[in-house]
Amino acid sequence: MTALTLSTAGAATLRADALVVGVAKGVKGPVLAPGSEAVDKAFDGKLAAVLATLGATGAEGELTKLPAASGLKAPVVVAVGLGPVPDKEDAYDAEALRRAAGTAARALSGSKKAGFALPAGSVEDAAAVAEGALLGSYAFTAYQGGENKLAPKDAKDSGPKQPLAEVALLGGKPRDKAYKAAVERALALVEEINRARDLINTPPNDLYPESFAAVATAAGKEHGIKVQVLDEKALVKGGFGGILGVGQGSANGPRLVKLAYTHPKAEKTLALVGKGITYDSGGISLKPAGHNETMKCDMSGAAAVFAAVVTAARLGLKVNVTGWLALAENMPSGNATRPGDVLRMYSGKTVEVLNTDAEGRLVLGDALTRASEEKPDAIVDVATLTGAMVLALGNRTFGIMANDDAFRTSIHEIAEEVGEASWPMPLPADLRKGMDSPTADIANMGERMGGGLVAGLFLKEFVGEGIAWAHLDIAGPAFHEGAPYGYTPKGGTGSAVRTLVRLAERTADGDLG
Repeated sequence: MTALTLSTAGAATLRADALVVGVAKGVKGPVLAPGSEAVDKAFDGKLAAVLATLGATGAEGELTKLPAASGLKAPVVVAVGLGPVPDKEDAYDAEALRRAAGTAARALSGSKKAGFALPAGSVEDAAAVAEGALLGSYAFTAYQGGENKLAPKDAKDSGPKQPLAEVALLGGKPRDKAYKAAVERALALVEEINRARDLINTPPNDLYPESFAAVATAAGKEHGIKVQVLDEKALVKGGFGGILGVGQGSANGPRLVKLAYTHPKAEKTLALVGKGITYDSGGISLKPAGHNETMKCDMSGAAAVFAAVVTAARLGLKVNVTGWLALAENMPSGNATRPGDVLRMYSGKTVEVLNTDAEGRLVLGDALTRASEEKPDAIVDVATLTGAMVLALGNRTFGIMANDDAFRTSIHEIAEEVGEASWPMPLPADLRKGMDSPTADIANMGERMGGGLVAGLFLKEFVGEGIAWAHLDIAGPAFHEGAPYGYTPKGGTGSAVRTLVRLAERTADGDLG
């Protein structure tokens, strides 16, 4: 994990491999952002003109490297675009700062230390820069750089390029308690987001329900979280037909993991439920070629829930947060659930399985019912649930459904606040009829059109009466297959963790929404 410090040094005197400054897009060319004053002074006030000569405009995501002027201790200056100049000089959008810091951090991989002289005049700005730089520094290298036995004995294997080792945040107030707290929060939050990213990126031959449960158990011991793991025998005894039905085709048995963080002064309880399909082949309803290769990411919801619970514990939030990880591997075999089979869920309802690739809603149904039994003040489930949601909202935006409009609005506002693109979606009652089954209480499939909403309606059936519930379908943003951008890496992203953590913070403050 990249180190993060609030530096007491000025930009001109900081000894580092590079200095990062912000540049906005003005009407007549690039405009230097606050924080760059000392660097601009070293360039005799001509830094903006030099950048313009090099073709910089200040557009978001743009990055320009140039040799530092003689008055600076760092040898390189990195100018990163912030997008349009804001109406007020110091009112840079927090998400623009996160993305700019992430872009710079990615460009500086392999470096030992970089000073970030981006706008940090407020606690909020400093937190955004810290989050972006740490998120952008992420790299998944666990399976790279091992010993090559075929290489000559005297060959030097440098291995994969390592992420930026240290971020020195400039322009803040190192002795100010609020700044210190903001940086500590950013560090804890991003460490857990990056742990979620690691889990998502881990190959399915190494991450399966039992091994995921072991990771959760170890984290619980480290952070004072009570962890309970239900194995196959316990699931059978408890009647968790949904989780068992999905996992019965695999040699790796399913698990239901409960993580309980409690605070002695908590007045509210928040339950988080995560879909944890550690690999999804589609089961008997096998996915076509080209759709299997990234299905290790189908446990991204469980990774997000796990990360959020651990973060809440690390921050000591005055709220009880319970996480439920519904873990299974969906595989075809002689033991697998078949289309046409009927499963009896933990709630007692029966489900006719029309498509074994609609498995996430089955494991979530059991977990939602179990979470409801504890009467939390609210439940939020997170899942890479439907391709339909990707068709509706694209690859960078998750959908939000809920049984309470005010709660859905609150979740949407929180997501936007922390920089996670989301959109509120309806739960049209007329779509429920499509899941009527002549054999069981409900089918796991309904109308093809509006499939993401149909899945939400299915989940709603398993939420306890009177409990506020929201469903986040993160199928689009959970796993990024394109080139990295901003602070978003290729592979697992840790989508929804920031939203869940901020929800927990608001709940702790008495503002559940």
